[in-house]
Amino acid sequence: MRLGVVGHGNRISNMIRHAIRPVWPEARVAGIVDPDEEGARSRLDECDRDAVVFYPTLEEMVKKANLDALLIGTRCNLHTPYAIEAAKYDLPLFLEKPVATSMDQAVALEKAFENARCEVVVSFPLRVSPLCELARRHIEAGVVGDPEHVLAVNYVPYGTAYFDGHYRDFSVTQGLFIQKATHDFDYLMFLMGANIVRVAAMASWGRIFGGKKPAGLWCSKCDEWDTCLESPKNRKHNMAGGTYEDHPCVFGEDIGTPETGMNEDSSSALVEFASGAKGVYTQVFYSRRDAATRGATVSGYHGTLSFDWYTNELKLVRHHLPFTDTTRGAGGMAHFGGDEELAHMFVDVVRGKAKSRTPIWVGIQSIYACLAAKESAEKGEYVVVRQVGSAGA
Repeated sequence: MRLGVVGHGNRISNMIRHAIRPVWPEARVAGIVDPDEEGARSRLDECDRDAVVFYPTLEEMVKKANLDALLIGTRCNLHTPYAIEAAKYDLPLFLEKPVATSMDQAVALEKAFENARCEVVVSFPLRVSPLCELARRHIEAGVVGDPEHVLAVNYVPYGTAYFDGHYRDFSVTQGLFIQKATHDFDYLMFLMGANIVRVAAMASWGRIFGGKKPAGLWCSKCDEWDTCLESPKNRKHNMAGGTYEDHPCVFGEDIGTPETGMNEDSSSALVEFASGAKGVYTQVFYSRRDAATRGATVSGYHGTLSFDWYTNELKLVRHHLPFTDTTRGAGGMAHFGGDEELAHMFVDVVRGKAKSRTPIWVGIQSIYACLAAKESAEKGEYVVVRQVGSAGA
C-alpha cells in the first residue's frame, strides 16, 4: 500500500506509524510534498526512509509515485486547496480536519467534490470511537425515546497548545470553533441523527491568554521565569500540563487581540437541530489536569444517556423503570479509540472493501456549523447554518 503524504507533520506521521501501520504493516510512505524536507524526513519510520521520494507538487507526486492513497496533513488553511486538487484524482484520501477555515473555502470544497470519485475519510475520530458508536446504537434502539436535548462539554487539559505553539497563529486557525468544535459538532449531529441548522454563540477572547508582553518573547528570555505559572519550570513543578520545553509567551501581544483576531479562551453555542431538538455546547481551553472532560448528555422522554471519553464510561438512566446501566470501556486508546477505527476504515477504503463512514460531506457540514458559530459569536446574533447541497443559495 503506497501512500502519498502532503504535509508530513506530527499528526499524519503518528497516524501512519501508530494507527495505519498496525492495521496494514505493508503500508509504505512512497512520496511526500512538504517544504520542510528535513523535518518531514525525521518523522519517517525506518522502513520508509530509503525509498521515499520528495516532490515539489501534488500533481507530480500523483503522476510519478504510483500511489494507492493520499493523506493531507498540512497546516489547516491549506487543507482545502490540496483537497480540491486531490478531488481530481481517483485515489482514496485521508483528510485532516478542519476541512476548511472559511466559507469561501468550504463552498469551493463542496463544489469540487460534487462529481468527484475520490473517496474521502475525514479525520473525525470522535464520531467513530467505540464509546460514541455505542451511544448512537442506544439512541437508535429508542432507550431515551426521541432525543430532544443534548448537553456537550469539552474541558481541554492541553489548551495551552493553542497559545504557545504554531496553533496560536489566528490567520491559520481562524479560532477554536473551527479548530476544536469541528470534531464535536460532527459527533453531535451523528448522535442526534440530524444536522445543526441554527446557532447562537458566545466567546471570551483575551481574558486569560494574550496580553501586552512583547511580541517574540520566549520563556527563556523572560525575567518572570521563576514566578510565571506558564514557564516550563512551574508547569513541570505544578504538574500543570502543556509543554515543558521553552515556548513563546502565552501572554504576548503577538497572539492577537479580540479586534484583530485570536483564539478564544472559552466559547459556547446554543444549537438547533433539523429534527427540532436543541442543545448546548461549551469548550474551555484553560482547564488543567483532572478537570478534563469531553462528552455529552442526551435526553428524551424515556431516558437520559451520558458519556465521557476521559473516563470511558457511559451511563443510561431509564426514566420509567427502576434501572440505571453503567458501561465502562478499556482505556489507553489514541483519540479514545477513534484513530484505530479511522485506520481500519481507511485501509478498507483503499482496498475497496468499504465505504467511508466519515465522508467529505460530514466534514463540510461540520465546518458550516462551526463557521456559523464563529459568525454568531462575533456578531452577537443567531446564524442559520448553511447545509450541504445548498449550492447557489
